Amino acid sequence: MIDPNFILLYVNNPDASARFYTDLMGKSPIESSPTFAMFALSSGMMLGLWSRHTVEPSVPAHGLGGELAFALGSDQEVDELYASWCTRGLTIAQTPTQMDFGYTFVALDPDGHRLRVFAPAEH
Repeated sequence: MIDPNFILLYVNNPDASARFYTDLMGKSPIESSPTFAMFALSSGMMLGLWSRHTVEPSVPAHGLGGELAFALGSDQEVDELYASWCTRGLTIAQTPTQMDFGYTFVALDPDGHRLRVFAPAEH
């Protein structure tokens, strides 16, 4: 069995998206070119930002097909990050709310990809 270890997001401008994610995550890409940027995440997962204009085969859809999720340890941490991202001017698609899986909010990156932050519910 194999496990996925790489997430690719198709973006309009890899350089602008790399700046967004550098600011968001506090780390720089380990690779970048005019059409691609890649981040090594502390979890071992890699995040690639690939120009939707040069990806092969081409993609007709525009984002919005999934989410990047960030698990935090408490509802208070969710509220603190929500306040920070609002201050930074991120577009908010869902304000903090309690759902069956935990306390969560959703922001959007410059290409409309969902960024879900949550504290898992205690079971």
